[in-house]
Amino acid sequence: MKPAAFTYSRARSVADTVEQLAAANGEAKVFAGGQSLGPMLNLRLARPGVLIDIRHIAELRRVEASDQHVAIGATVTHADIEDGGFEDVTCGMLPFVAHGIAYRAIRNRGTVGGSLAHSDPAADWISTMVALDATIVAQSAKEGARRIAAADFIAGAFTPTLGAVELVTAIELRRFSAGARWGYYKVCRKTGEFAKAIGICVMDEAAGVFKVVAGATEGRPIVLGEASRLLREAGPDRAITAVPDEIGQVLAHLTASHRQQMNAAVCRSLAQLSKGRAKA
Repeated sequence: MKPAAFTYSRARSVADTVEQLAAANGEAKVFAGGQSLGPMLNLRLARPGVLIDIRHIAELRRVEASDQHVAIGATVTHADIEDGGFEDVTCGMLPFVAHGIAYRAIRNRGTVGGSLAHSDPAADWISTMVALDATIVAQSAKEGARRIAAADFIAGAFTPTLGAVELVTAIELRRFSAGARWGYYKVCRKTGEFAKAIGICVMDEAAGVFKVVAGATEGRPIVLGEASRLLREAGPDRAITAVPDEIGQVLAHLTASHRQQMNAAVCRSLAQLSKGRAKA
């Protein structure tokens, strides 16, 4: 199929982009990597009046690091992260996750900001950013910049808490402590497909961060509170014992087979900590 007719506009800057979004009154879509929007246009699931191309805006590809944080521009690609194009502040977690996204051709074009804005529950970045306590920076012409906690960014499947006239400009991440550990496990039918289940855990004792997350839930990622508490108080082996019951309670709406996959993904991510895997 071919997309419905639209007006193409190549934005010159972030300021130009948000002005165009405001002028379009919700009838515009932003185009970066196009790995999700392109098929939606062709299937006419998306019918924007205006398509705003932001691929050539240098400030959106910028990465800025400080002693405590790093800010990753929204149009940084999965391949940029995979290849270590900038300092990794997550002890290897970001490159590992990026490497597991789809196929290299898609990673060359797909962007981290675009993935977050699309908010597919089965995509890697939305669950990862929740586990990392990331902050999503969005900008509009009227309100300027606002910061949204990753846990609050996705309201549901394909539903970000992002206004129609807002643009994701950056993702802010806290720098891991030297001894931080993490685990990441994804259940897929075959390599390159979207996840059936995602398990992520972060254990940064120096920073007081202990988090266990279930992703690809058909909705927003879920922070497993009891498993996170046990990870803090008793370590990963003890946290694993709490996962099945907690998955059963907080994800009761899923099918039994889906809950089983979710349980396996989360437990295997915690097991990586027990085995000393995924260290800095």
